[in-house]
Amino acid sequence: MDATTTATTDPGSMLHNNVDVTAKTKNDSYNVFRDSLLRYLGYANEVGESFRYQFPKLVRPSYVVAFGYCGMDALSTGYRVWNQQQQSSTTTPSKPNKQQQAIVAATFDTLVWQSLASVMIPGAIINILVKASRRAVSRSPITLPVILSKWLPTSVGLGSIPLIIHPIDNAVDYVMDNSIRMVLFDQEEKEKEI
Repeated sequence: MDATTTATTDPGSMLHNNVDVTAKTKNDSYNVFRDSLLRYLGYANEVGESFRYQFPKLVRPSYVVAFGYCGMDALSTGYRVWNQQQQSSTTTPSKPNKQQQAIVAATFDTLVWQSLASVMIPGAIINILVKASRRAVSRSPITLPVILSKWLPTSVGLGSIPLIIHPIDNAVDYVMDNSIRMVLFDQEEKEKEI
C-alpha cells in the first residue's frame, strides 16, 4: 500500500481482481454503511438481546434491522467493486466472467462476515450473558431490590457489547481467512498465475 492508502479491519480485506474493496484512498467516496452512524444498526440485535426480558417483542425486529444492515452493506460492497471495475476497465480490459466472480465474492464475503461478526455470534453471546446474569441474580443469597434484579442483567448485556466486538471481529476474520476466503479468493490467484 502506498502512503495514500490505509487498511481497514472490515470484511473482505482480500484483493478482488487487484481491487482492495476495504482500502480507503483519498479518492474513495463516502461509504454510508461504514462511515456514518448508520453502522450502529449492525448492533441492533445486541441491544434487543440485552432488553429481551423487559421488551420481548422488540427482539425479532432488532434482528430484522441488524440483518437488513448486513444485506445493505454487502450490496454496497458489491456495487463498489463493480464501480471500481467499470472505472478501471477503460485502462485494463478484463473478462466479464471474472468481473462477475469478483463482485459475487466481495458481496458474499461481506454478507457472511457481517452476519457472523455483527449479528449471530454477538447476539448469542449477549443472550447467554443476560440469561446467566438473570439466573445469578435470581439465585443470589442476598435479596436485591426489584429494580436492580430487573435491570442488572440488561446492564450486563449492554455493558458487554463494547468488550466483545473486537475479539469477535478478529476471530471471524481469522476463521474466514483460513476457510471461506481461501476458497473464494485463491481461485482468482490461481487463475492469475495461469
